[in-house]
Amino acid sequence: MTTNSTPPAPGVLPPPLWAVRAAHVVAWSTVPSGVWRIALVLGVPVGVMEREEFLAGFPDHSALIATAYVLLIGAVVETASYLTLGLVRPWGEVVPRWVPLLGGRPVHHRLAVLAASLGALAVTVLWWVLFFGGLLTAPSPDFGISAGEVLFVASYAPLLLWGPAAGGGDLVVPPTAPGTGWGRGPKKGRE
Repeated sequence: MTTNSTPPAPGVLPPPLWAVRAAHVVAWSTVPSGVWRIALVLGVPVGVMEREEFLAGFPDHSALIATAYVLLIGAVVETASYLTLGLVRPWGEVVPRWVPLLGGRPVHHRLAVLAASLGALAVTVLWWVLFFGGLLTAPSPDFGISAGEVLFVASYAPLLLWGPAAGGGDLVVPPTAPGTGWGRGPKKGRE
């Protein structure tokens, strides 16, 4: 079984397998929390918060606004995590032709790595602080945990992997010229 569906061009080194796997971890780490949020908005009992409680935070308790909010958050998070795959895939080398003004131009690799690294750092700090900060600053720890709380933690805990996996993948990006990446540089010893 291979994790790289697009073979590299002849004479080009593919990214290391562990970097490809790290990129997939990032892409998949956001799915459970997205499913949890959608279930909450749809009224599926998720245990930590009921739908009415969630809707109370929106003007007029609007289910439409809440659904739009959850779908927008999900789209942004899923897109950001999915773009990490571009660091180890050939499609991350050139902006798609359908993108206005930039379509067909090579992606400046150093900028992509910088954006991914800053994103990995931000996500790591954000989720680790929110996740563990909330646990450590609780007024009185309750050792009885409900099934809903287990579901919530299981849904959001994978987000803790996003930053370290993306950061680890960023560290192995080859030192090539700007605008080049895994799919562009020649293999050493082969020109």
